Parts: sequence; C-alpha cells; structure tokens
Amino acid sequence: MNREFYAENRKTLYRSVEPGSLVILFSGRAPRKTSDEDYPYFTNRNFLYLTGIEQANTVFTALVGDDECQEKLYILPPDFLKERWTGRRIKEQEAQDISGITEYGNVEQFEEELGVLLRSGNVKQVYLDFDEAFRQDGSDAFRMAAKIQENWPYIQLKDIHMQLRRQRTIKKPCEIEAMKKAATITKAGIEAMMRASKPGMYEYQYKAEFDYTLAQYGVLAPGFPSIISAGDNNFCIHYNGYRGQAKDGDMILNDVGAIWDYEINDVSRGWPCNGKFTERQKLLYQCAYNTSEHMFSILKPGIPMAEVDQIARRYNFEQLKAAGVCKSYDEIGTYMWHGGAHHVGFDVHDVVDVKGRMTEPGMVFCVDIGIYHEEWGIGFRVEDNCLITENGCQCITSGVPKKLEDIEAFMGR
Repeated sequence: MNREFYAENRKTLYRSVEPGSLVILFSGRAPRKTSDEDYPYFTNRNFLYLTGIEQANTVFTALVGDDECQEKLYILPPDFLKERWTGRRIKEQEAQDISGITEYGNVEQFEEELGVLLRSGNVKQVYLDFDEAFRQDGSDAFRMAAKIQENWPYIQLKDIHMQLRRQRTIKKPCEIEAMKKAATITKAGIEAMMRASKPGMYEYQYKAEFDYTLAQYGVLAPGFPSIISAGDNNFCIHYNGYRGQAKDGDMILNDVGAIWDYEINDVSRGWPCNGKFTERQKLLYQCAYNTSEHMFSILKPGIPMAEVDQIARRYNFEQLKAAGVCKSYDEIGTYMWHGGAHHVGFDVHDVVDVKGRMTEPGMVFCVDIGIYHEEWGIGFRVEDNCLITENGCQCITSGVPKKLEDIEAFMGR
C-alpha cells in the first residue's frame, strides 16, 4: 500500500461526516502479559486502514470543515533510552512518507490540545470508532468517550465504525494484488506441509513447516493463528493445541493464511497424512470439492450476501444425500458445523458491512465448505478466497492443490 491509498481512504471517510466534526482514532497498545512483559503489539486495523502507521500509543485526528480538513498525527517523542530498550520510534518524515499526513504532535500533549480544541467552539461533534468487540476491554475510544461526556457534555458523540465497515467491504485494486501475493505464499506453505506429511508426524511439526516457509518470504507471522490438526482434533473448529500426532490414515486439517501488505488469505485443505485417501475420505472430500466448485461457478454480482451460505449448505446436502450420508436436510447440521462464507482483508474475518447487501465487484470472501463426520472419524474443510468481478468471480487461491487426484499426485512425488 502507498500513501495515496491511505489518503483516499481518509477522504472517503470525511465525505461521510458533517462539517465541524472531529474524527479521533487510536492505534492501540499491547496489553500486559507478565510483570515485565507485554503481549506482542497489534495495530488497530481501522487506524491502520486510514494511516498505514504501525506504532503503539499513536493518535490520529481530523477536524473536518466545509472546504478543508486539518489532519494531525500524534506520535511518541524521540527518547534515546526508551528506544534503546524497546525499539526505534517512527519519526515525522517517515510517518509522512507512509501516510501522507503533514502535521504532527507529541502524543503526550494530545489530551491537552484536545481540550483546547473542544473548548474553542469549532467542534460540534466527535466521531470515535466504537467497535463493540472492544467495549469490555475498555478500549481507547470508549475511555475517550467517557472523558468527553464528563468534561464537555455539550459535545455530541458519534460512531464512525459503520462507515469504516462500509469502506472496507469493497477492496481496491492494490488490496486485491496484495491478496494475490499472499496467496502465492500461502500456497507454498501448504505445499511444504504436504511434502513433509507422514504418519507419526506431530501437529507442531506441520506448523513449523508452514511458519518456516512463510519466513522465507519475509512473512514473520501468519495472518491469523494457524489451525492445524490431525485425527480427532479435527473436530475442534478453532483448534490451536498443536500437540496431536497423526496416525496412519488420519486426515490432516489445516486452516491457514499468509499476510502481505496487511491483506490476509484464509485457505483450508484436508489430506490424509499418508498421502492416500480411503474410500470414505474420498466420498466426503468429493462432496466438499464439488460444492466448492459449484459455488465458484455461480457466484457473481447481484446475489444476496446473506444467501451465499445457504446456497452452499443446500448444494452440499444434495452431494451428501447422493453419497448416502444424509437423508433429510434437517440432518445437515450434523455434518456442517459452521458458516460457508466470511469476508477477508485487513482482518481474517474482515470488519465489513454486508447486511442486506448483494454481492458486488470488489468483495472478497471465503467459500468455506466443512464436513465433519464424527462416526467415521473424518473432519476437514475446503476453503478458498472468492473475488467478485464484474461478470462473475475469481478464485484467488486456486493455485493450492485442491482436486483429490492432484493432492494424491503431489504427495506421491
């Protein structure tokens, strides 16, 4: 992403608010882990979407007027001793090159300057990012709202969160290119696991193969915690124990994704650890594969987004019924445990706005077909990323081995 990307995101945001509005967003901070250690820092995704700045304790403000907007980024001041211990702090010119923001301040003076601004009479309302997912954690936005209500009760508080969701729903060309790059890295990581796969291998060894491959591309952490499991552990949808051992004949389930330029992939594949599907594994895998291929053949603009999951479930039911697994649609919940579509982007379950919307060009979401047959001890999912185009759709993760025959051939080399 370049600074034009972030600047355009901000301009779109400003068009959604009234003159006399002050927009405030926070980069966040790492929570405490132990008495002398924090958890790894992770930048607030909406803050990142607007600025491109990855630094804790940073604040962005924008005073929107009739014809102009005064943007300001409050950053940590230089501190030789602290930087020696915790790393170099971003400087104004560097931040400007990334974000396109030209005015800067010391974050330690932010609240003092905010008070002056709110007392000036130039601000009628303050927009904050009220993401309900962070209310219980007492995020900076909710803390700031409480402070404004207490000290400046005449200032109206408004929520910018839904507008940011709307903007993030449609991906720009540079975002799609970053996703495609991430897809090539994800492919390499999954293929590395397939090459190494064998009975007796531990889940953490599969994970090590994936992580090592990503590191060769400069990706030091995946886009989300990898789900890699074997055998009975496949029946925990968001499993992350990595302690299980693959027994001969077990299916390996992986739900993984690389990240590139902040854009995330989410890909799932299932394969037998010994490289050869049993007859029952073939039967179920083919049902999931057929359903996935069907979805990519019909998805196009104009389909109610809320119906995508239902279309996948009904088609998969017909596959399972033909295979003799299901008799009635009422039974589908026994074998399909989760939804079949979620958007991806800056978050793996991207924060978007699709309520009541049709599929549109530029949307990117997962087609995620999972089958879990506990009686047979077989659980896996087949998941790819779908880009809606002007006339149809494109699978941007299609390079990862997917056909049953292709998986066996790849693992048999």
